[in-house]
This record gives sequence, structure tokens and C-alpha cells, in this order.
Amino acid sequence: MLIEILGYVATVLVAGSFLLSSVLHLRIVNSIGSSLYAVYGALIDSFPVVLLNIFITAVNVYQIFKLRRQSPKVKI
Repeated sequence: MLIEILGYVATVLVAGSFLLSSVLHLRIVNSIGSSLYAVYGALIDSFPVVLLNIFITAVNVYQIFKLRRQSPKVKI
């Protein structure tokens, strides 16, 4: 039951991130959601879910650093 709740929380975060108007905030929330999905994938022994969400998290983190470097005055 707790594993399913983790999956639902990850779903809400990833889906909800696309409703944000700030690209930086979208990336941050999406990173949290995809990180939770990676944990969820590990708990259900699904390597493709883990692999995809680690990749998505890495891309988001890279883009967050890139955005912060371009606009250092942007506050999170």
C-alpha cells in the first residue's frame, strides 16, 4: 500500500509540474517527482522505470544549473 502511495505522489508531482508557468519551478518539481518514480521503480523491481526516471532527473538537474547560470538573480 505504501509503495502505491509513493507512485501516486510521484504522479501528482510530475503531472502537476507541467501546470507551473516558471520553467525553473517546473524543473524542480519534475525532478522531485521523477526521483520518487525512480525509487518507486526500484521498489517494484522495474529497471526500465528506474532507468528512465534517473535520466529525466539528470536532465532536469542539468537544466536547472544551466538556468541558474544564465540568470543568477532568479530565486527558487
